[in-house]
Amino acid sequence: MVATTTSTSEGWSSRSAFILAAVGAAVGLGNIWRFPTLAGESGGGAFVIFYIACVFLLGLPLVLSEVFIGKAGQTDAVGSIRRVAAQSKASPSWAIFGGVGALAAFLIVSFYSVVAGWVLYYAGIMGGDLVQAILAGDPFRGALAGESQDQIQQRLSDMFASPGLLLGVHFVFMGLTLYIVARGVSSGIEKAATYLMPMFFVLLVGLVLYGAIEGDIGQAAAFLFTPDWSKLTPQVMNSALGQALFSLSLGVAGLITYGSYIKEGSGLGPTSALIAVADTCVALLAGLMIFPIVFAVGLDPAAGPTLVFQTLPFAFQTMPGGALFGFLFFVLILVAAVTSSISLLEVPTAWGIGERGWSRPKSALIFGGGAFLMGIACLLGYNVWADVRPLGFWSLFADTDILDTVDGFTGKVMLPVGALLTSIFIGWKADKNLLLTTTGLTPLAFGIWRFLIAWLCPLAVAIILATGLFPSILGT
Repeated sequence: MVATTTSTSEGWSSRSAFILAAVGAAVGLGNIWRFPTLAGESGGGAFVIFYIACVFLLGLPLVLSEVFIGKAGQTDAVGSIRRVAAQSKASPSWAIFGGVGALAAFLIVSFYSVVAGWVLYYAGIMGGDLVQAILAGDPFRGALAGESQDQIQQRLSDMFASPGLLLGVHFVFMGLTLYIVARGVSSGIEKAATYLMPMFFVLLVGLVLYGAIEGDIGQAAAFLFTPDWSKLTPQVMNSALGQALFSLSLGVAGLITYGSYIKEGSGLGPTSALIAVADTCVALLAGLMIFPIVFAVGLDPAAGPTLVFQTLPFAFQTMPGGALFGFLFFVLILVAAVTSSISLLEVPTAWGIGERGWSRPKSALIFGGGAFLMGIACLLGYNVWADVRPLGFWSLFADTDILDTVDGFTGKVMLPVGALLTSIFIGWKADKNLLLTTTGLTPLAFGIWRFLIAWLCPLAVAIILATGLFPSILGT
């Protein structure tokens, strides 16, 4: 790492542009896929209510902390933390958690692109099915007409068994992400957010309405919002804590990087709250989109990770308009995946610009290309390298393939470490006057935020870290 840091001259054109991009960074597969999966596996209402509490008591203070660091530092995550530390007369070594976040973002985007490639493949399958329905003169028929449930479910296994197919969709998705990031903040990231996020919300609302009309919205709402407190076990609470962290993309320095492109104004509190509220609403709407369909056709809400790729395609087969709305559903997930992958790749790209002095195209190509190559190893772990266990010596990862190992290590170790160091740095080391003037919080709001970030957040994140590394603590 070089000693000096280069400030970027790039910035958002408006507050709304930043909000759209930041919401796009937070909203991703964690909302549309992971949240319904965890809610289904955890019994619904008790998990959902505890998750919402975690978002506002833990997630929101961390969102504001990351945005503050970026706004105050005005450069990449490492450089921004170093500048805030200097203004707070703290050790420059605190910048290490910016490096942890940048590395975590790089690792995550490598396997995130592989999973998003699955979504791209299914969007293509459902799109082709819709074209066939239109050509047959029945555009509102069910999806995948003539296929048995076994055939629909087998498609996922067949995809995993094909390295060429996985490589192709991974290449297309990573190429799109790299292209947008290489174009810069205003011409690439902001423009993508300006077009994709309104499209995302229109699709989301439309699919929720479809689920409400054609599905069992009453049973879904009862499942999601009627708590059975007996199901709020330590494991469920820990899952909700982790999901709040994961869903808001905390610990990967994405909001630090995006916050550094805020050039004017204060009022970071309301902006951060809007990001947290929007992200949470998307997760809840995703539940109200998926579970009415699941319940309407009598499928298992606790189907787990296969819910999106095996359970729902079969559900769309049995429903009116399934060909159309099944296609729109995977387009929705694809849009969410694109906006999140952009923010992930932007973090190491900004590090290359700020710390190494590279041009944006060069930095994006180096990190995008590196993530693509690592993604190849991840996708081969489903077929050619299925027996490879990268961290097999560690009991926690003894039975996990390459992709799940990278996912597990970043999620259980790197993200909690990054969030823990962020909360300690802001809660105990950052200069109070700098915090007040940059965030623009009222004295009451500032006091509440400082208490949460100094005391509650470190404790909660430490619990996530400890239980992730030592699951026997929870009896698992």
